[in-house]
Order: sequence, then structure tokens, then C-alpha cells
Amino acid sequence: MKKEEILKLMNASNSQTLMQTLSIDFVDFGEDYLIAKMPVTPRIHQPDGILHGGATFALAETVGSAAAQMFNKSKNTIVRGIEMSGNHLKSIKDGFVYAKAQSIHNGFTTQIWEIKVTNQAGELISSCKLTTLTLPKK
Repeated sequence: MKKEEILKLMNASNSQTLMQTLSIDFVDFGEDYLIAKMPVTPRIHQPDGILHGGATFALAETVGSAAAQMFNKSKNTIVRGIEMSGNHLKSIKDGFVYAKAQSIHNGFTTQIWEIKVTNQAGELISSCKLTTLTLPKK
């Protein structure tokens, strides 16, 4: 399957979810990373007009969990985020933010993902870490 087809399928699975509400789209992947983007609009601002940290975390957890599922060794499993941490380093008022998830540890049961959230100029907005847990489907 071509990259564009895989991304189209991944984005289609976001229908009627938080990802659709936040307009998160998966835009690229490689052998060890997945990238998603999210528009920065007043809908996801804090009251003072900048990107809300909770929306940033939702983007980071989305791309990290999707990467864990995408690079999973078994397709008969589900992935859950179990711990998230991060630092917000720069504010942004508009445009897009991009989240790139790369594996730090890709174990059978637990995975650790580094997620860097950047603006369109490539400047670091937030640096996050997500731990995911892979469980068998019931």
C-alpha cells in the first residue's frame, strides 16, 4: 500500500473523535516516525489568545499512540497511553503545529515515544514524552 493510501486510512479513522474536533491530520511517516499537524485557531486557544497546552498534549498523545499502533509488532493488539509529560517552550497564536513521534523504546508491552511539537518554521513549541502500553485485543 502506498504512503498516501495509508495516511488516508489513518485520517479516516479519526471521524467523530477528538482528533476530528481538533482537526488533527496525519501527514507523513517513515521507518521510525509519524507526523501529524493541527491548525492553531481561536477554537483551541487559551483565553489570552495562544495555543492551549491541553490541545498540544492531545496532539502529542494522538501521534504517539498512533505511532505505537503503526509500528506495533502484532496487529491483534490495542495501544493505550499510560503516562505523558512535557514542557511548553514557546507560544503560538496561529498557523499550524506539527508533532513528530519517534521511538525511544519499542518493547513488546511498553513503548516510550519522544514527541516534538514545532511550528511551521520548525521552531520547537513543546517537547513531550509518552509511554504507551500494548495489550491483546479481547
